[in-house]
Amino acid sequence: MSHYLTKEGLEKLKKELEYLKTVKRREIAENLQHAASFGDLSENFAYQQAKDEQAFLESRILELEEKIKNAQIIKKKSSNKVTIGSIVFLSSNGKKEQFQIVGPEEVDPFQGKISYQSPLGKSLLGKAVGQVIEVKGPDRKIKYKIVDIK
Repeated sequence: MSHYLTKEGLEKLKKELEYLKTVKRREIAENLQHAASFGDLSENFAYQQAKDEQAFLESRILELEEKIKNAQIIKKKSSNKVTIGSIVFLSSNGKKEQFQIVGPEEVDPFQGKISYQSPLGKSLLGKAVGQVIEVKGPDRKIKYKIVDIK
């Protein structure tokens, strides 16, 4: 399964993986050792909690390794149609907005990064400047006009 990532997004995942494998693993190992020193492990809440943290950490490490291994870098290319990686300038009711179409791993609404799998992202893919799309929101439909694509 491919994971669409920008070059920056891939680097961010690699940094997180390195942090988890080095710093976080060591912290959890120390917590486990400390909690085990309290004795009876069957009724030791701190030990059970540390084991749960360790399981979660190892699961996240495996997930990141899989995403990095199967990463497909989004190449920004100039196109007259919206593709994954495009920065799209929209207008709606006189209000201008800007979004970058990214893979689900990089979604950050506060930075204007939306997934190509989101309702807006799906509606934009393959569209050109000047086209109007309609996206169903929670309480109404919103019309957007594509003003520019970078």
